[in-house]
Amino acid sequence: MHSLRTTVSFRHAFLTATLVGLTFAPTSSPGADRTPAVKIVHLGDQGIQPQVVRDSQGAVHLVTFRGDPAGGDVWYARREPGANDFADFHKVNSQSGSAIAVGSIRGAQFALGKNGRPHVVWNGSGKAEPRGPGKNDSPLLYTRLNDAGTEFESQLDVIGKAYVLDGGSSVAADLEGNVHVIWHAGSSGEENRRVWLARSEDEGKTFSPERSIDFKAEGACGCCGLKAGSDQAGNVYVLFRSAREKQNRDMTLLQSRDGGKTFSTATLGPWSITTCPMSSAAFAESEKQVVIAWETQGQIEFTRIDKQTGKPAKIVRVPGTGQPRRLPAVAVDEAGDVLLTWTEGTGWQKGGDLAWQMFRANDRPVGKPARERNVPVWSFAAVWSNGSGGFEVVY
Repeated sequence: MHSLRTTVSFRHAFLTATLVGLTFAPTSSPGADRTPAVKIVHLGDQGIQPQVVRDSQGAVHLVTFRGDPAGGDVWYARREPGANDFADFHKVNSQSGSAIAVGSIRGAQFALGKNGRPHVVWNGSGKAEPRGPGKNDSPLLYTRLNDAGTEFESQLDVIGKAYVLDGGSSVAADLEGNVHVIWHAGSSGEENRRVWLARSEDEGKTFSPERSIDFKAEGACGCCGLKAGSDQAGNVYVLFRSAREKQNRDMTLLQSRDGGKTFSTATLGPWSITTCPMSSAAFAESEKQVVIAWETQGQIEFTRIDKQTGKPAKIVRVPGTGQPRRLPAVAVDEAGDVLLTWTEGTGWQKGGDLAWQMFRANDRPVGKPARERNVPVWSFAAVWSNGSGGFEVVY
């Protein structure tokens, strides 16, 4: 079993140790003025492009990518409550080499559904099967952990007709067994791409034919990712970058208050740019609110959404300037504190730095952004609230 190197941030002081046997305390005694600790976990040879979800029982679920960025494999592991290591890694894709990491936004995403079952999607690589009828018709692959919890089922392509993938796909799942696989596709220009949904009502056993859910039909930025999420009430959220008139690449929120049957549209982050920024977005949930984050003009922004009304709050931008900020991840704890992470200096075939910023429940930033170096090529961070008054970041 591999040990993962860890750094724990206490405001502006740092402690380095191995993950095995590590314990840590909050930055101050519990109370309204406490600042949550931030623990940094280094993946090492466990992979790149981490995706993390902490379940209601306190177990942390991890998905990573390993191998050739143009055709590698997706891996899944758990960290049980009270444990220090992720263990018992399982390969997710049933066809070796069928996943892709190139571009940083086309890799695997996953969600936990009914009874904590992981559901995983990823854009198929150039050799992934089954393929669609056209030369550019790579599959959008899906699998789930089997009923016994011992391995992942054979991968399947959820696309029926909406081929020509580019940017990444995403998945949302709820507690009732509904699974929503979401992507954008189309071959007649970015301004004509649509956002598509294939929906399952039986925990991913079967999917309905895909249908478009962006009723305004404002296009989709071809090589930008999208992010889907479902809250505990079954509301579905989709963040994607539109491509209206080929230059209005606004961050757009699709939201369903009826379990994925119908969607409303709202513009969050206007951005006039004629070229694709290859951006991504992030989703997190606490008991009372959803938090979503995205990139606009090289800066990271976020907003909170009231789960009862579905209304976004004010948009908050990370303070400071510097290199373009990309590839956000976000987590929120039950007190309403938010931790945002992003990369700086990353690009095509280029690694960079990791940065993060804490915000209190009133959106006040705590200090200045903190940083670490050596984010691998094509990678980024994942972040979660650990349920013990702190946050953890893995990269």
